[in-house]
Amino acid sequence: MRIYLFTALFVSAAVAVAQEQQVTDTLYHTNLGEAQVVSTRAQSTTPVAFSNIGKNELRRINFGQDVPFLLSHLPGVVATSDAGNGIGYTSIRVRGTDPTRINITTNGIPLNDPESHTLYWVDLPDFVSSVEDIQVQRGAGTSTNGAAAFGASINMRTENYSYNPYVELSGSYGSYNSQKETLKFGSGLLWKHWFLEGRLSHISSDGYRDRASTDMSSYYVCLGYTRPATLLRFVTFGGKETTYHAWDGISGEELKTRRRYNPNGEIKDAEGNVVGFYPDQEDVFIQDHYQLLLTQTLAPRLTLNAALHYTYGKGWYEEYKNRRTLSDYALEPYELNGEWVKKSDLVRRKYNRGDFGGATFSLNYRATRLSTSLGGAFNYFDNDHYGEVRWVKNYLGKLLPNQRFYDNRGRKNDANLYARADWYVLPGLSLYGDLQIRHIHYVITGVNDDAWNVMNIHETFNFFNPKFGISYNLHRGGQLYASLAVAHKEPSRNNYTDGFLPSMTMPRQERLLDYEAGYRYKSSRFEAGANIYYMVYKDQLVLTGRVNEIGEAVVENVPKSYRLGLELQGAWQIGSLVRWDINLTLSRNRIKDYTAYLYDANGDWSTTEAVHVGNTPISFSPDVVFNNIFTLTWKNLNAQLFSQYVSRQYLDNLGTRESSLDGYFLTHLNLNYTIPLHAVKELIVGATIYNLFNNKYETNGYAQTTFTRLPNGGISLNHAPRFYPMAGINVMLHATVRF
Repeated sequence: MRIYLFTALFVSAAVAVAQEQQVTDTLYHTNLGEAQVVSTRAQSTTPVAFSNIGKNELRRINFGQDVPFLLSHLPGVVATSDAGNGIGYTSIRVRGTDPTRINITTNGIPLNDPESHTLYWVDLPDFVSSVEDIQVQRGAGTSTNGAAAFGASINMRTENYSYNPYVELSGSYGSYNSQKETLKFGSGLLWKHWFLEGRLSHISSDGYRDRASTDMSSYYVCLGYTRPATLLRFVTFGGKETTYHAWDGISGEELKTRRRYNPNGEIKDAEGNVVGFYPDQEDVFIQDHYQLLLTQTLAPRLTLNAALHYTYGKGWYEEYKNRRTLSDYALEPYELNGEWVKKSDLVRRKYNRGDFGGATFSLNYRATRLSTSLGGAFNYFDNDHYGEVRWVKNYLGKLLPNQRFYDNRGRKNDANLYARADWYVLPGLSLYGDLQIRHIHYVITGVNDDAWNVMNIHETFNFFNPKFGISYNLHRGGQLYASLAVAHKEPSRNNYTDGFLPSMTMPRQERLLDYEAGYRYKSSRFEAGANIYYMVYKDQLVLTGRVNEIGEAVVENVPKSYRLGLELQGAWQIGSLVRWDINLTLSRNRIKDYTAYLYDANGDWSTTEAVHVGNTPISFSPDVVFNNIFTLTWKNLNAQLFSQYVSRQYLDNLGTRESSLDGYFLTHLNLNYTIPLHAVKELIVGATIYNLFNNKYETNGYAQTTFTRLPNGGISLNHAPRFYPMAGINVMLHATVRF
């Protein structure tokens, strides 16, 4: 807390000194800032489905929950939370695609981990407080940098600098001891060219589930220089998180009897009874990002964007493991009381340290009838993975300090080059083209964490991803569009290291053909849109319904699959007080001619059975996602009523109700009131009630379906699904003051 107070005093002094600075050419500087990410963003005529969320909308709902929950009202979006209240480990699915298939960038720079292909939002707590706006593109979208956009992309732009100095303090506190404190400041424009922006944040929560605690801190600093044709910024942000594991789900029976139970950290006696919980069953990670961003106007219609970036991350997670086979940890059995002990309780710690860096660029030309972009990136990633045994119960053998039981390294080069053009052929008619080539070289060497699998993987991928489209303005405010896009995606690290079923070979690259067509209309008081998509996959990696040892989803290639859907959106400003926003996604998501490979229920993981299913729903892909928002603005009061319905989701690809998530309907109420005071620029107080009607629901889980051999030679299926319960009604109080 002392660092917060010291920083507030320092910034307040700086603001007082800067109060007399004058600002000119505001509109010009704003447009120059927007040009920084225009090359990877969809514009009004781009024939793709997308949604934009601005800073003011984000401010009204940002009280501690992670970004997936702040985006959960967008079409086709489902957010999940291990802890049950949207704070800590969370994830997002769009159109049923999992997080490893969602490209995420900030200022055009990749944020996805190059190996896992996902972004762990827990490593960026409260980052959205430093975000100007977010664009979510559904489908293959426009060409972007980093991991493939194989179902959606999320493009974030950090906050524009303020032309006037300010200090902002905000805080929130609510159920499960959840709290958030944020300090922001800006110098305003100094000496007509310089500016400094910053943020410090802290978020913590006990979590809805037992011991699912989270403690996160983060920072953001932007030092910039601007001239009429130049904007140069050095941006650094990062954070540290400590979370108690809530990676394992609970059974359907436990949902009824002890809904908040968290099995992680269990310590068991010889009979298998739980006798306590390991206090240090925690995940700790530190991540720092550095970006040097240049936007340079080369000519009235020609702009250059260039960036250098570097990310450093390190951390570990520690676990208590009951009755583990010692040989799996490179440990010798030992003799105790005349008996040889081959299994014992132990504590292990797994480490991860990575360096990620590279460069991006785009050259953008804007004329009356032609807009073009030439861009690309080169990125390099080097990541070390290793594990140590820190303690073994009653161990009499030789145990070295922090004895390692695995050590491997991943290295990845990723380069892409794209060219994009919007050509206004005739009044109201424009053609769109987007061509991208992408090269990936990925190497994994060393011993995997099962202590016997020596990896020597060298993979090279070369992808060509063309996209074409057309848009036509039917009348004032109305537009038709259609597009065809091709996307490819390489396997992630887990696809190689989680092991393969006997029927499978090495994981294969995926291909997507994305057909989209739609209509958009916008007037001063009314907006509407309809989008039809047909996404055809070859060798799609789909979730199997199983998880690995740390709760990460296991996937498998399926030769043929598709996603077919209709997205409807509308917004109506009813008078001056009420706005109504609504969206509906209807979809059919299927694997063609699917064969599942199930493990023996007796625990023989070397035995599998092929079960032919035929055409079947794709796991975690609801047929219906519906969102409804009523917003009331009356004098100094802003009130929003959010509602969401998500239909049944299957936990594996067998399509059985026994291994599925029930559909659920949620309602949240958000209230904000601005108190007029002469001493401050703005004072806002409010409250948010989540899950207003206290519904019991789950947004995530896994199946664990196995088979049992029958006496007649047939098999029976055994369903043992696990679920991640979400919180009932809970409240968050919040306040913001801006000087």
